[in-house]
Amino acid sequence: QVQLVESGGGLVQAGGSLRLFCAASGRFILINTMGWYRQAPGKQRELVATVTRGGTTNYADSVKGRFTSSRDNAKNTVALQMNSLKLEDTAVYYCNAEVFASGTIDAWGQGTQVTVSS
Repeated sequence: QVQLVESGGGLVQAGGSLRLFCAASGRFILINTMGWYRQAPGKQRELVATVTRGGTTNYADSVKGRFTSSRDNAKNTVALQMNSLKLEDTAVYYCNAEVFASGTIDAWGQGTQVTVSS
């Protein structure tokens, strides 16, 4: 079993910053790609950012230049620094990880709410 636990969501004014954090625990061999997705009310879940084990990052066009994701392989954690937040960034943010255990597991966290107010 693999568990992903997010923290750091909350309410922030437009233009402000938040930092999300996700920690993986359980029994596994290693974690390949870790990332963040979000889902706004009435919309599909969408990619925000991913980080490979080697540190290569990929960002959605809508967050490039504002969000930065980083990870600590030794601690099995990934963070998402969100700056210059916009109203449209309001969503539930989910941590995701490709985990190698007895097989390959696509693990998800429970989600953390980010609300940007005007």
